[in-house]
Amino acid sequence: MTQTPLTREGAERLRSELDRLKKKDRPAVIEAIAEARAHGDLKENAEYHAAREQQGFIEGRIQALESTLGQARIIDVASLNAGTKVVFGARVTLLEDADGAEEITWQIVGDMEADVDERRLAISAPLARALIGKEEGDVVEFQAPNGTRVYEILEVAYGH
Repeated sequence: MTQTPLTREGAERLRSELDRLKKKDRPAVIEAIAEARAHGDLKENAEYHAAREQQGFIEGRIQALESTLGQARIIDVASLNAGTKVVFGARVTLLEDADGAEEITWQIVGDMEADVDERRLAISAPLARALIGKEEGDVVEFQAPNGTRVYEILEVAYGH
C-alpha cells in the first residue's frame, strides 16, 4: 500500500471536509432527492437528476478522502529540521528571474491538499519537483507548460 504524504494541517482540513460531507452535505442531498421524488415523474424531473448528480459527487469525494486519509503518512512540518534545504512541507519564497520580478511563497504539500489560491503546491507539480533538495540562494530552472521558468530561492521556512 502506497502512503500518501500529508502535512498535519492538510490532514486536519481533509478530515474537516470529510466530516462536513458526511454530517451535512450527504443528509441534505438525500433530503433533496426524497423531495424531488415526491414531485412525481422522475424522467422529466430536473431537480431529481441534479440531486442525484450531486449525490454522486459527494459519495465520490467521501471515498477519495477516506482513501487518502487511510493511506496518509502525516508529516509534522513544525518538527522538521532541514535547515535551508527544500523538503516536503517547506514554505519556499521565490523570486522569479524576469523583468518586474516579484516574490511568491509556496508551501510544498501532498497532492490532495494542494490549493493554488492558498499557495499550497502539490509535491507532484513540476515546480515542486524542481525545488526539492535545493537550498536558499540556489537558482532553479524548470520546464513549465508555458516555457522555461527560472526562480531564485530566497527563503526556506518550516512551521507557521
